[in-house]
Amino acid sequence: MTTHHRQAAPTLSAVGPYDVRLATEADLPGARGVMLDTFYHEFGYGYRPEWHADVVDLEGAYLRPARHALFVALKGDEVVGTTGVRAQGPASPPHPAWLAARYPSASTAQLFRVYVRPDHRRAGLARALVDLATRFVAATPGYSKLYLHTDTRVPGAEPFWRSVATEVHDARDGDPLAFQTVHFEIPL
Repeated sequence: MTTHHRQAAPTLSAVGPYDVRLATEADLPGARGVMLDTFYHEFGYGYRPEWHADVVDLEGAYLRPARHALFVALKGDEVVGTTGVRAQGPASPPHPAWLAARYPSASTAQLFRVYVRPDHRRAGLARALVDLATRFVAATPGYSKLYLHTDTRVPGAEPFWRSVATEVHDARDGDPLAFQTVHFEIPL
């Protein structure tokens, strides 16, 4: 299988003992493992087909489409972190209609699956993955915005995103059992 990434952004960086780069087919099982472990062990709700269909078909979601990409962080041959980019704005519902209108799929890249295994955190991997993804988006024709949203109940998520992105909408509703979503944009 040949990937069809049309971009001029750098696709490899070293972060201490880790390599951060564009994913290949060989990386997909490890990337899927990081994602599924995050759903089950970090989020506590497991795999949900209505939210996670891309994880079942990482190749179709991230490697084949020209404007999509999957980046991985590796320590040796082990995938320990992931970040995906897809041409997709936020869906309405569940997100407000005005937000979906601000980020149309034709010109919006969205970050997905920014996950790092717990025992590899605090090493700069999420920042390196997001940096490669941002450079990919900036170098890919047709994108004018880079959007993401996060659940602020995830430890460290909100401060991390505030360090690299600009808040667009705080959708937290005060219910500690519900998602506590904040929407962000990363300047290109």
